[in-house]
Amino acid sequence: MSAPHPRQALFDPGEVAAGDLPVCDHYSGVEARMRKSLELQAELGPVFDVTLDCEDGAPVGGEAEHALLCAELVMSAANRFGRVGARVHPVEHPSFGNDVDTLLGRAGARLAYLMLPKPRGLADVQRAVEHIDHAIRVHGHGRAVPVHALVETHGALREVDAIAAHPRIESISFGLMDFVSAHRGAIPASAMSAEGQFTHPLVRRAKLEIAAACHAHGKVPSHCVVTEFKDLRALAAAATRAGREFGYTRMWSIHPDQVRTIVEAFAPGAAETDLAIEILRAAQAAQWAPIRHRDTLHDRASYRYFWQVVERARRTGQPLPAEVRQAWFDA
Repeated sequence: MSAPHPRQALFDPGEVAAGDLPVCDHYSGVEARMRKSLELQAELGPVFDVTLDCEDGAPVGGEAEHALLCAELVMSAANRFGRVGARVHPVEHPSFGNDVDTLLGRAGARLAYLMLPKPRGLADVQRAVEHIDHAIRVHGHGRAVPVHALVETHGALREVDAIAAHPRIESISFGLMDFVSAHRGAIPASAMSAEGQFTHPLVRRAKLEIAAACHAHGKVPSHCVVTEFKDLRALAAAATRAGREFGYTRMWSIHPDQVRTIVEAFAPGAAETDLAIEILRAAQAAQWAPIRHRDTLHDRASYRYFWQVVERARRTGQPLPAEVRQAWFDA
């Protein structure tokens, strides 16, 4: 009798599964940079998403034309892997409806997700999702385009658990800069730095509440930016802390040079991946019963952890043995 696949053996029916998204989300809003971002994705593979920015990237007065450009890029041959999304304007902005209608009407078939910035709470998310789903029905798409939300206001943080529980939300990102600004000078500028954002109590609290809400509801927590984009050492340290200490499984990039560093920081080490594969192979051979491995006992609880290690290795493009990839991921 062949043992069940890890996804079938280790997770109960109906259990909330962790989201399966690339570990890096790269933002770009200027046409030349958007095209270069797609070229980089074609080179590295789908280890990072590209988010085309209709909010901060659109020139004032040129919002409609910018949304058209983003839709064209999503539908172009440059989108090789179907991992290109877009950030729209906030739901109360006059351009929100046009952003959504243009992107879904022209690119809904290939759009990976829509990012909602600056919701003031659950009501804003619900209102935005209702508009998105109406546009999906109007344009006859047979797929529910995933929705991501950006928590950067007091109200959104207060209701982050309810936002994470919304069935249409796939991922929640933390908006560091606007969150700090919302405190009207009560949080110093140092809390927006690569190091300070991990030490200020109010910023730490926000990060932890977002991560906890996402994990409770099977959504992907996405960590905020590091603005010192040329300091790759500081970026690597921040990405490592975000993943290892704060529970984030995804992180923003705002410069092409940041992408590789973020992917590497979120990737498991070769030794960790090898150990996970050894344990999972032995567990599968034992029909997922408890086993002893290197004088350590393991059961379904630790198997689930090691399965996530292997999943993360796959998402970050780490080499996996051919037989493992074939048996667990190519079937």
